[in-house]
Amino acid sequence: MPESRIRKQAANKKKQESAEAASETRKRRQRKVAAPGSRRWVPPTFITVGLLGVLWLVVYYIGGHLIPFMSDLGGWNVLIGMGCMAAAFGIATLWK
Repeated sequence: MPESRIRKQAANKKKQESAEAASETRKRRQRKVAAPGSRRWVPPTFITVGLLGVLWLVVYYIGGHLIPFMSDLGGWNVLIGMGCMAAAFGIATLWK
């Protein structure tokens, strides 16, 4: 059986509906896709913070009794050095 002819008005309506559906699909895709932030700052930051923690501990153990503020801190120096290294590990988890 031959296919019947579509009226102009019906054809235009069909085109408009498909265009609206396509634009809706585009909008949904745009909402789902989030632009990732730049993470170029992560490697230099976690290396710096980690080395700062190691350096803090080395200086404390070698000459901490000669440096006035370090001798005042006492055992807290270990917590500061280990805290810097833990913070460096936490920062490293942000690296992609």
